Amino acid sequence: MSETRYKLHPVAAVITFVKGLKDLIFPLVIFLILGNTGGEDGGLFRFIPYVLGGLALLLYLISGIIKWWKYEYWFEDGELRIEYGLIVKKKRYIPFERIQSLDYTESIFHRPFKLVKVKVETAGGGVSGEAEAELTAITLAAADQIKQEMIAAKKKGVKVVDEVEGDSLEEGVDAIQPIELESETESQTSTTRLLHKMKSKDLLLLAATSGGIGIIFSGAAVVLSQFSEFIPYEAIYNEALELFRFGAMFVALLVFAVVLISFLVSVVLTYLQNYGYTVTLDDKELIIQRGLLEKKRTTIPMHRIQGIQLVENPFRQLFGYATIVLDSAGGSVLEKSETVKLVPLMKRTEAVTLLTDLFPEWDWDPEFTRAPKRTRKFYYRINLLLIAIIGAVLSYFFYPYGLLFFLLIPVSVAFDIWNHKASGIAIRDTYLAMQYRFFSRKTVWLAKKRIQAVTLSQSYFEKRADAASIHATIKSGALGSQHSLKAMERDDMQRIMNWYLPNV
Repeated sequence: MSETRYKLHPVAAVITFVKGLKDLIFPLVIFLILGNTGGEDGGLFRFIPYVLGGLALLLYLISGIIKWWKYEYWFEDGELRIEYGLIVKKKRYIPFERIQSLDYTESIFHRPFKLVKVKVETAGGGVSGEAEAELTAITLAAADQIKQEMIAAKKKGVKVVDEVEGDSLEEGVDAIQPIELESETESQTSTTRLLHKMKSKDLLLLAATSGGIGIIFSGAAVVLSQFSEFIPYEAIYNEALELFRFGAMFVALLVFAVVLISFLVSVVLTYLQNYGYTVTLDDKELIIQRGLLEKKRTTIPMHRIQGIQLVENPFRQLFGYATIVLDSAGGSVLEKSETVKLVPLMKRTEAVTLLTDLFPEWDWDPEFTRAPKRTRKFYYRINLLLIAIIGAVLSYFFYPYGLLFFLLIPVSVAFDIWNHKASGIAIRDTYLAMQYRFFSRKTVWLAKKRIQAVTLSQSYFEKRADAASIHATIKSGALGSQHSLKAMERDDMQRIMNWYLPNV
């Protein structure tokens, strides 16, 4: 291993400065507002907010320069070693055997200089939910050098330990991946194969059905909440009353225009974020690349995949579209799950073909055993009880308008029966397939060796109906991910328990 020390590109100082401005923008705006409220009678004191704001900007700029100047990395003893800090020196040693992937990002600051930001992802993840290490700006050649050093270090290892199950990596791959790993004596030539590239029409459909408009409205609400003390609500209320004088139609058109503009903005943003979405298979890694203004590259080692989901929301399901979601092992203490969208939107038939290509030994269109009709009541009775209680309270205080709440009863029952019909189970020798729905229908495939726990539960009422619920937990993030089916045939649930137990 080379012990030559390498530095980040000077652009890293600018990126660090701009990144810090996001945390500083609200205080700066408040400082400027306070500076204007002093008026001419404020004397020199009215300049204090401007001086403090300028000092804060200067400190962030100096901080970015220092971080770039003192940040060094090198390779030694099979590790990626990083050292940074001026007053307090910090060192981080990351064994290459623990590195799961190197994720690349190219922002508008990187692309003119042909640079990338590299995130080093390990099995356990960082303490705060972030990457184990982040190289803010390095050249593509330097990023490739890190990858080559990692490959060379892993070749020298006798056995790479899979931290999910404590077995060897080869055993971990056999649990879900039919592609055999190459031994040290075999050829290590990496073959890259394009698996899927999203078409323009699929990108537009994804952007139109992504629900990004909700994110825009919630973001606007957060911004407004930061300046609630300075917003003249009374004046806005008076202006709103003036608008109502023009008639309800005018107000409706105005609201429609705001919603339409927000929708178009969300469509454009989603389209730009997923532009050029491609999925490739490079040896034993899935590589996802996307983005127009900011290019991102995410690497998913095949042996880290714990479960596979096919998600279909009602609108997309109507047109035969689905989303492929992967449950990946790893994650930090603060992460609840580690799910990655392999393909955010594609035809369901194409999704089945893609998954068959990756895992030919699995059945991607299984015949499910459905929940019995007698268990329908377990799906809708809790919601009926809640509607009855809330409706009674509303009817008491807002009679007769509160009675309108009871119109939700047929809608709720129909929705819950719909969910009941979607529940199903399929058991195979090496994997378990589950299908269920709340709003979107999820079809989940879980490798037997990847399942951390299977729990069978049975309430008093389920026992009387000879029904039971099952809960399967897999490693995803630090806390795991659980998939559940309720009120299924008890014998079917017991078969799952017998299938999961060893030597049964």
